[in-house]
Amino acid sequence: MGISLLGWFHTLGSLPAIPLAIYMLIKRGRIAPESNAGRAYFWFMLLGVLTVYPIAHQPVSSIVATITLVFLLIGYGIALWQPARRLWAYLQAISLSITVFLLMVPTVSESLRRLPVGDPLVTDLKDPLLLGVQGALFLMLIVGIPLQVRALYKQRPHQDQVAD
Repeated sequence: MGISLLGWFHTLGSLPAIPLAIYMLIKRGRIAPESNAGRAYFWFMLLGVLTVYPIAHQPVSSIVATITLVFLLIGYGIALWQPARRLWAYLQAISLSITVFLLMVPTVSESLRRLPVGDPLVTDLKDPLLLGVQGALFLMLIVGIPLQVRALYKQRPHQDQVAD
């Protein structure tokens, strides 16, 4: 199955979000909306999410796109909300980590099902290779989120003990 012009726009438009996410996760331990990379991540993710709707062949694609959009808007909306408290920083980190996961699952699935062209590595959605990679992505998510929360907790300002 070939890729349409809109499909190429979707793919090439959302592709930069992957290295941006990896860069921020390595450098900052989270997606950082306030950074240049974070702002670029938002726009590439938004482009990718919005262009899924006209090219989706399966209803689940639109559902995943909608969930991704919700988490993306929550994560970046919190960044815009000035009185955000510590609890919101955790919600932001979790929301944006979920967007990375939701970006990677279809990216890996489509890549394995299309490449190499003419002889893809995976031809069935229940292929052990595909399921293994998806499982590894899920494991990274469930291990990564607590690590991010722990790192944010350690970064909190230490309050001096106030004597009564």
